[in-house]
Amino acid sequence: MTLDSLPLIEPGRLRLNIQVPMRDGVNLSADIWLPPTSLGVGPWPVLLLRTIYDNQEARYIEWARQFTARGYAVVMQDCRGRGDSDGDWEPYVCELYDGFDTHEWIGEQNWCDGNIGTFGLSYPGFTQTLPATLRSKYLKAVAPIASQQDNYGHHRVNGVIHHNVSFAFLNMLGRSMQYESLKHFDQDTLFFALPLDTAMEEVSTAHPYYAGIIAHEQYDEWWSSYSLRDKYDQVDIPSYFITGWFDSLSNENFKLFNGWRKNARSEDARKKTKLLVGPWSHQIAPWGRGPMGENGEYADRTFGKQALSDVIEIHMHWYDQQLKGIDTGIDDEAPIRLFVMGANEWHDEYEWPLARTEWTKYYLHSYGDAESDGGLLSVEAPSTEEPVDRFTYEPSNPVASLGSQYQTFDFCGPHDRSKLQQRDDVLTFTTAPLAEDTEVTGPIRATIWASSDAIDTDFTAALTDVEPDGKAIALCEGIVRARFRNGTDNPEMITPGDIYEFGIDMWNTSNMFKKGHSIRVEISSSNFPRYNRNLNTGNPIATDTEIRTANQTLYHGVENPSHLTLPIIPR
Repeated sequence: MTLDSLPLIEPGRLRLNIQVPMRDGVNLSADIWLPPTSLGVGPWPVLLLRTIYDNQEARYIEWARQFTARGYAVVMQDCRGRGDSDGDWEPYVCELYDGFDTHEWIGEQNWCDGNIGTFGLSYPGFTQTLPATLRSKYLKAVAPIASQQDNYGHHRVNGVIHHNVSFAFLNMLGRSMQYESLKHFDQDTLFFALPLDTAMEEVSTAHPYYAGIIAHEQYDEWWSSYSLRDKYDQVDIPSYFITGWFDSLSNENFKLFNGWRKNARSEDARKKTKLLVGPWSHQIAPWGRGPMGENGEYADRTFGKQALSDVIEIHMHWYDQQLKGIDTGIDDEAPIRLFVMGANEWHDEYEWPLARTEWTKYYLHSYGDAESDGGLLSVEAPSTEEPVDRFTYEPSNPVASLGSQYQTFDFCGPHDRSKLQQRDDVLTFTTAPLAEDTEVTGPIRATIWASSDAIDTDFTAALTDVEPDGKAIALCEGIVRARFRNGTDNPEMITPGDIYEFGIDMWNTSNMFKKGHSIRVEISSSNFPRYNRNLNTGNPIATDTEIRTANQTLYHGVENPSHLTLPIIPR
């Protein structure tokens, strides 16, 4: 069934700008889409979208038409202060009670059979999960795509500002999206604006949320007030979490899955909760604005037709079971379904990380020439002290973000990083060509010993799959800010010249490194504009305008065995 094949909607089956009252008297606008009369008079289970973007967005209208054709009523609501809804939008803050009040209102309508599910991605994913903690009797299941546990993990990654993601709020100034205007705006130059706390004023003073992101370095009440991390025991319905390996929110989805699966209020919620992860990003995905190629082509990789999942069928497989009681078999399926890149096949799994994981250390070695591709990555631990590797980090010329979970259309995903790895400020450590296929599935972590002549600086790590032709395909990456090396609640500058151990959380991946390929880790000090630049001064990040060069030293040897820990899955 295609959208073009569906007939025009009968009068009375589409109701626009229906006012939904909230507890404080504010009315939110919703469009109601009812199934065609050929499917009966109802009532029907309801699928709800609550969005800050636009309830007239073409892709969601297509979804609504497909859902109604399958016997669901659909409600698409503008969140408070957005689109046609009244009130003032304060990002995330109002979604808890507004979501619950909407559930209660829908459940009392004569076209609703008392069963509500939800859909939507990104912010509309968050509008699904948080109100679930209030447990409306009508809400029976949720299916958030690319959502988050909380915004601290989304906008602050271990304290570092997820710069490009935070600036996405440029699109959300006012009551509607600013897509067309910003196509003509030099956002790349804006990313370099200093100080950070006033950078948004180059565009508008109308949006205070960005200032909050900048000001709140630590996880505090401002973040926790709309966080799920301590509220999983308040949900009693199952969730189907959907994300992609290259999504900027992928890491948050593993937190959501484990939190829901282990701590939900009811056994039913814990047992039935699922996680689906494909070779997708925030927008290059079955749900995205940008399609993969017809053979699963994405950036510099091809994943095959098996990567081309149908987003409507994903939802119907879930909701026909949870809302209609039709046995689709999903309740009996494994809780996790992962796409293993490289092998380009789907695997069923039962926990995260996988119980059969062989945690393996790959040690960094060199003769001081890792900046010129001389670094070796090996399971052999160092037996002697080795020459150090040095590079200079210049904040005015940062390493450009490319691939992995960078949130852009053009530059996220499985891009070739080989040219970036030729920079003098990027160290690379590479295994010999692999003698056999090697599956890496799970969380990735780099542990390095390093020093700097600055009192604060950053270190970054990226994992790439090096193909025989030299392409270095981005998989995942991470960053650590020196002042937050012991946690954001215990910031402490470093002493220039002293050696410190730094742990770099590189998020998660699943990739089969094929025979003849190599595993490579790159070490540097910037990943911009995905993350805000460390100016190396130790000054307050929000107000700093001074830029200093940092001279970095990486150690690897018996005393300082820098290494990459990989989750090897035995075959």
